[in-house]
Amino acid sequence: MKHNKFLRYSFILSLVFALLFSIQLSSLQAQDFATKLADHFLKKIPVAEVDPAMTMEQAFKVQEKFVAIIAKEFGEPVGYKAGLTNPNAQKAFGVTNPVRGTLLKKMILKSGATIEANFGARPLSEGDLIVRVSNEAINKAKTPEDALKNLDVVIPFIELPDLVYDPKLKMSGPAIFAINVGARYGVMGEPIPLSATPEWMARLKNFTLQVYDEKGTVVTEGKGSALLGDPLAVVLWIKDSLAAEGKKVKEGDLLSLGTIGKMMPAKPGVVRAKYIDLDPNGPVEISVTFK
Repeated sequence: MKHNKFLRYSFILSLVFALLFSIQLSSLQAQDFATKLADHFLKKIPVAEVDPAMTMEQAFKVQEKFVAIIAKEFGEPVGYKAGLTNPNAQKAFGVTNPVRGTLLKKMILKSGATIEANFGARPLSEGDLIVRVSNEAINKAKTPEDALKNLDVVIPFIELPDLVYDPKLKMSGPAIFAINVGARYGVMGEPIPLSATPEWMARLKNFTLQVYDEKGTVVTEGKGSALLGDPLAVVLWIKDSLAAEGKKVKEGDLLSLGTIGKMMPAKPGVVRAKYIDLDPNGPVEISVTFK
């Protein structure tokens, strides 16, 4: 009997040690991959391979380490970005929810900025929208109306993401998550004051964003409702995704809400984004020049 108990305990201990070893190995693998991603990101060299079996849990560990490494160059966190906020994009990447990245201080540029067209390993541009948190009570928000009460401005935003991976690779949701959802740069316009009114609820859903090339041709167009049906739904999702990790949105945080229209490769020239029916005072334009 004692011999059987000894064997049983030995078996349990071996399972525990195997599990601990597996966790340690997984952590080391995440560290190695995060270091590789960050090195390629900072050197603007496309990554040629990615584990197609990587899970969201593994990607989470990679993203944490990736952000910690690139923050040495890009500065402290100033907010968050949501990606894959469109159902079609989610389907394309095999996920059923958006993904979240962290915005760092030096990623945020002013409208009119000039930047190298090859600013990243795989540089793109896209129409986007930012809102700013005015009160940490937003962490208790349950409805879009609650969320709007705790935001003070909406800001036109052309995001300049970097997908990092070689275009030949088939990308998955975890792969996007691992690279901090592609956050690299973005140009912001002037803040537009918000107020918690039915008018603003409607404006955020119904405004139109048009992106023009330097010839004045509209290259993509979309409405605020492209963002999970309501930009404020994205705000709630970001808040809830942080809460699930024991984190909170802070006063002053910038929240980038996702792609409106389509992403486009960055190439030399001027890209303009025009926001119609967002600002009560009339259309607003922002721009970035690629050289």
